[in-house]
Amino acid sequence: MARIKQAGPARRGRPRAYDAESALKQATDEFWRNGYSGTPLDRIAAVTGMNPPSLYAAFGNKHGIYLRALARYWDISLSATREALAGDRPLAEALMLAYDAALSIYFSGKGNARGCFVLGTAVVESAGDAVIRSSVAKGLQAIDGYFEARFRAASERGELRPDADPVALAVLSSATMHSIAIRARAGARRTELREIARIATNVICGHGPDVGDASMHSDDQRGKR
Repeated sequence: MARIKQAGPARRGRPRAYDAESALKQATDEFWRNGYSGTPLDRIAAVTGMNPPSLYAAFGNKHGIYLRALARYWDISLSATREALAGDRPLAEALMLAYDAALSIYFSGKGNARGCFVLGTAVVESAGDAVIRSSVAKGLQAIDGYFEARFRAASERGELRPDADPVALAVLSSATMHSIAIRARAGARRTELREIARIATNVICGHGPDVGDASMHSDDQRGKR
């Protein structure tokens, strides 16, 4: 009797390769759109094309994925703010560059403005989540620190009144950034938000609310020459 050759174990195909950075961006977009609580794990799996076991292997649980998304956002946002405030450009110009960089992030999605990822998703979770709360606090402190350093440099160069308080001005500048983020999420137009930033910048720099945009003013002056 001929022996029946038993089939060996089926060969497994190569595990599907995933682009972790692309998947994290897609997960970030979902959290940004629907919030942490409103984004179930199966939805993240659907938009990333990764099944739950693959998600767990790459990022951990939903909380782990969100923390990675939050850290990614902070990297982008803080880098943009730090770069805008660096250098030796005039103070008002530097502040407006920082606000323009923030607006570019707030209006970076498709459709309606998304505002700030931190204010839109992390703040609501921070009351009951110590890890998220710590991330929010450290990020806000970093923004305050960048503004404060810029004001101290401006004070040394004589761009501010002698009695100007760099710490207080930094808090006001950060508060302006948070305000335009909330208003962006609420549907305000980008031009309207930039005008709010411009007025705040003039007041913070001690010029009063009626002074025109520094960059526009420079263009006007060049055009008159």
